[in-house]
Amino acid sequence: MPMQTYPYVWNYLPLVLQILVALGLACGMVGVSFLIGKHKNSRTKASTYESGMDPIGDARGRFSVRFYMVGMLFILFDVEAVFMLPWAVIFRRLPAITGSAMFGFYEMLVYLGFVAVGLFYVWKKGILDWANDKGDL
Repeated sequence: MPMQTYPYVWNYLPLVLQILVALGLACGMVGVSFLIGKHKNSRTKASTYESGMDPIGDARGRFSVRFYMVGMLFILFDVEAVFMLPWAVIFRRLPAITGSAMFGFYEMLVYLGFVAVGLFYVWKKGILDWANDKGDL
């Protein structure tokens, strides 16, 4: 019994169907919401709303440098946590990989020591103390 052949493009049929179903579902939900939803335009509804506060002043106001410092510190410590994940995944296999029973553990202790020293430095510099923020540093 010979195998029936069909064009290679037909392999993409499930993908195309999934995309069409997703688009149909999205358009259907937006359309039903438009048909069923309430449409009451008011001054309050049309006003600018940001973080629960009425906008006052210029939108291009200055931010404290401390704001950016905390953002960079978050990224820094977040990346350090990401570096710990692969170590945790292969922790049980580290003795076979390194040839020493505790080498991987001690290496992580050194790494966490550097992280702790960095956190202590940031804490002592007062970067994490928002109560004493006097604007730009």
